[in-house]
Amino acid sequence: MEDLADAARARGEVDGGTAPDPVNAAMVRHWLQAMGDTAAPYLDEGLAPPAMLQVWTMPGPDGGPRPSAVDTVLAGLDARGCTGVVATDCTQAYDRPLRMGETPRAATRFSSLRGPKSTAMGRGYFLTWDTTWYCGEERVGTMTFRVLKFDPATRPEPRAPGSAPGGTPEAPPPPPPRTADTAFFWDGAAAGELRIRRCADCGTLRHPPGPLCPACRSAAADHVTASGEGTVHSYTVHHHPPVPGRTAPFAVALVDLPEGVRVVGAVTGADPADVRVGMPVRADFARGGAEPPRWRPADQVPLPALELELTRTSVTAQALATRDFTPVHHDPDRARAQGARDVFLNILTTQGLVQRYATAHRPGARVRRIAVRLGAPAHAGDTLVLTGTDRPREGRVDVRGTTSLGRHVTATVDLEDR
Repeated sequence: MEDLADAARARGEVDGGTAPDPVNAAMVRHWLQAMGDTAAPYLDEGLAPPAMLQVWTMPGPDGGPRPSAVDTVLAGLDARGCTGVVATDCTQAYDRPLRMGETPRAATRFSSLRGPKSTAMGRGYFLTWDTTWYCGEERVGTMTFRVLKFDPATRPEPRAPGSAPGGTPEAPPPPPPRTADTAFFWDGAAAGELRIRRCADCGTLRHPPGPLCPACRSAAADHVTASGEGTVHSYTVHHHPPVPGRTAPFAVALVDLPEGVRVVGAVTGADPADVRVGMPVRADFARGGAEPPRWRPADQVPLPALELELTRTSVTAQALATRDFTPVHHDPDRARAQGARDVFLNILTTQGLVQRYATAHRPGARVRRIAVRLGAPAHAGDTLVLTGTDRPREGRVDVRGTTSLGRHVTATVDLEDR
């Protein structure tokens, strides 16, 4: 395989030809309807949605012919039994939107081959290549794309839900330490409130809560609801040992509240390297109050969830709207032969749904970049739940999508106000 990879790399940029049709309103309308993105103004503005960039130069249902820098490598893997394929990562950057009537041209360049590797889908190889789109001589967008080509016959036995890859049961996060002194705190967390113990006699606030007031020794107590705002007083980055329900490394901060007490909690929504003393944060409540409040950078805005019911009709319609005729996205038997339980979303659909979610909360903003990483498949019969965080200062929306199988997608969308 390395010989094929070296030969593909030596070919340099391979011209894949122009789109079979110019950018047109019918295809844009079909794509918008399939994605449920009917409120977007693209048609009124005479533009194509950025996430459609790859759609225009996708091969037809017969697969081609459309020259590519990776066709010989893909054929070589097929010959070795790696007939299964699933996309894993895609990052697209947009120099400008495509306009109605333009006919883009695609050129590909092979990047890397990694493997063989054992995965949950089977033993296979990861291929990465780069694509550049042009209108005439003008570059209009780029993409880095990675797929896993695997041998379905080597797929490992499915593990029981709630078990680790090696078969060891995963420890769930421990339940909150609920006592007579802390019940009010956990009730508040379940209600999305940060509650602080207050002495009913002298009014002194205390945290952590305890049975007696440290100022007057009274046992009489009630509570106040804090604003949920604070600043990082100090922090540490946890690497080891493993913590149930957490993925290391993660930052844990001691946060100063304006009410006059300090509260400890993990920091979410920020790389541990970006946490700093004095950073403004706000409380973030997760899992229905089953764990302590976490702290999120104050300039981040949590976005409401979007639930999308996945059916065979919707999955197939979205695959067709993206001109992806791979059988696993419309033929249940072919999908099951590859190890899936039903037809499942293709990465171009996931990318389109991510764009829909992000731009719905930033109307009028121009999409400059979408980076998508896939995890668990999103099958027909399941529900895809999209959640996210708007980072206005950074011009970015972070998007996460989950199904009953776990995390389906982790994505970022870079936006620019017009």
